[in-house]
Amino acid sequence: MTDTLERLTESLLRAARQAGADAADAMAVEGQSVSIDIRAGKLEQAERAEGLELGLRVLVGQRQACVSVSDRSDRTITEMAERAVAMAREAPEDPYAGLAASDQLIRNWDIAALELADPAADPDAAQLEADAREAESGAMTRAGITQVEASASHARRQVHLAASNGFAGGYARTSRSVSAVAFTGNGTGMERDWAAEGRIHSADLPEASGVGALAAERALARAGARRPRTGSFPVLYDERIASSLIGHLLSAVNGATVARGSGWLRDALGQQVLPAGFTVIEDPLRPRVSGSRPFDAEGLATARRLIVADGVLQGWTLDLATARKLGMSSTASAARGTSSPPSPATSNIDLTPGGQSRADLIAAMGTGLLVTGLIGSTINPNTGDYSRGASGFWVEGGEIAYPVNECTIAGNLRQMLLRITAADDARAHLSTRVPSLLVEGMTLAGA
Repeated sequence: MTDTLERLTESLLRAARQAGADAADAMAVEGQSVSIDIRAGKLEQAERAEGLELGLRVLVGQRQACVSVSDRSDRTITEMAERAVAMAREAPEDPYAGLAASDQLIRNWDIAALELADPAADPDAAQLEADAREAESGAMTRAGITQVEASASHARRQVHLAASNGFAGGYARTSRSVSAVAFTGNGTGMERDWAAEGRIHSADLPEASGVGALAAERALARAGARRPRTGSFPVLYDERIASSLIGHLLSAVNGATVARGSGWLRDALGQQVLPAGFTVIEDPLRPRVSGSRPFDAEGLATARRLIVADGVLQGWTLDLATARKLGMSSTASAARGTSSPPSPATSNIDLTPGGQSRADLIAAMGTGLLVTGLIGSTINPNTGDYSRGASGFWVEGGEIAYPVNECTIAGNLRQMLLRITAADDARAHLSTRVPSLLVEGMTLAGA
């Protein structure tokens, strides 16, 4: 497969040159996936997908265009290149568009060290159905669970990227997952919750029955949920959803946002954005982790970097175009699909963990809200004003008192992030490792 994808990208570049492109890069992606869904004890869906995608970006002077197809024939590739060049000639000039210089490109990498593809044989549909049924069984063994929806899937994907500046490289990825959604009660009293696990290597995946049992435990804990009080209270974001807070920070320091002159952290470079002692690290080179990659979508070598150090914002997340616009250097953060040009994106994020457990933070918060689920959002990207629907558990006297739903939590992200306290419960295998986070002084709208 690798050789085939490499030949396809070479054909795309050759066709682009013949069509009149000054420069070009090409991407070929091929993958297969199988997914199984079980609902109420019955097989609801079994799906297998296979596909090839080809993407071509051409530059004519400072004008660029992208075209994608799913046909590998020579005729289609020729027509694709001609169409892309014609589109580029009609596109507006972009003074910041362009490929990497040859001295910016990665020269050597050790893809085997990242362990991104499972060498074991891919599981068949019967094995995945067994996973889903095991997850379902693990949930249904708990009294009070009325229904379970369980799923299992596996995917193998290979990508190859080449450019007229001389870069060429590719790698494969695999993933296997199992999940369950458990229901308790009925009618207006119905509650649900979920659990899921995913790994690159099948051997690392936990037992499916445990996933189902955890989903059931979480759903049963939600029985009898009601609206909480209204007022100003501390809010503890459970580890399952705490990464969304850091995600808002990462979006605000994305080079595409900053280059537009927008974002609520656009003037915060070198300023305190988290409490002292907190560090946000991006490390795309962690082995056996889904977000790892040896090079970015422009052929630059990825590396571990500090985004926030001791609470102070260190830099933006940049690809080549945004770096040129801001007068900086790329952070090798380019990502892209087959139908679009590169844009900045992060992978494998770590937030400094705290020295307390989630239970310790619950005890310390006194009276407030433990949030385990978020729905909807109203986030002002320019001011950081924050409002989200939430569900979880009301805490009284440092102990969980009862489940809650139908409430809204609100604040301003700039102030919220300066008031966080972290637990120590981030899961080691995740690409984004953020522990439970306690935020003081948020506004709750409930009963």
